[in-house]
Amino acid sequence: MNIFLYAIIFICGTMFGSFYTLAVYRIPKNIDIVKKHSYCPNCNHKLGILDLIPILSYIFLGGKCRYCKQKIRPRYLILEILSGCAFVLLAYTLNINVYTVTFVKAIPLMFMALYFTAVVLIAAIDKEYRSINKKVLAYGICISLLYMIYLYVIESNSIYRYAIYLAIYIILLSISTFVLRRFAKDDYYIDLLLYYTIMLMFMDGIISIFTLSLFIVEVLLHIIIRKITKNKNGNIPIKFEKIPLGFYLGASNILVIFMMCMANLFK
Repeated sequence: MNIFLYAIIFICGTMFGSFYTLAVYRIPKNIDIVKKHSYCPNCNHKLGILDLIPILSYIFLGGKCRYCKQKIRPRYLILEILSGCAFVLLAYTLNINVYTVTFVKAIPLMFMALYFTAVVLIAAIDKEYRSINKKVLAYGICISLLYMIYLYVIESNSIYRYAIYLAIYIILLSISTFVLRRFAKDDYYIDLLLYYTIMLMFMDGIISIFTLSLFIVEVLLHIIIRKITKNKNGNIPIKFEKIPLGFYLGASNILVIFMMCMANLFK
């Protein structure tokens, strides 16, 4: 019975993974992610139900569009599989099984799914455009505030920690809205801090510290690799403002959470 439950959770995870690929493509282009029907970005043909089944559609179509035969990037399949596995791993870590599953028990898993949506979308969009998307950032802030209310009302957690984070939100948003925009300054780094504050809301201190540490390591590795490439290919300047910091921060957070879940799995 547990296998059946985890199979359902895996399928739900693959659906989220499929949504991630759609949203990362559409949000920066201001294309509606809800009302507009799914279509092939190459031939613009509307996709049918059989074209939208996570994992299976990719396999049965041979990794190509049914209509124009354009190859579909393998990363779509990989993301769907990883999302499904991540959901199962989170459910197991939260001790969700056929004997313990209840609506109240499932709420933390639902919040984590919503949280991962914000983290993945911000990271993936930043990787492509080196920009923290403000719409997704606003979504992440709303989800974190709802999670704060849930923890205080349902779990009876202390409100002081979250009140501090809320104050940080207000200060950073005020700086971004009333100061930086007024003087036409880049608010990328303020948005990056807001992104990390969202993580603080959902993660405990250890995960937050590990995330920040791994983030620093990843950025340093990026700079080192670019310097090596620069020496091989000539005088190519390394511009810090071109480094997708949001991508590395999101990747670090997901990797740390995954490692923590794996450690819990083998206890």
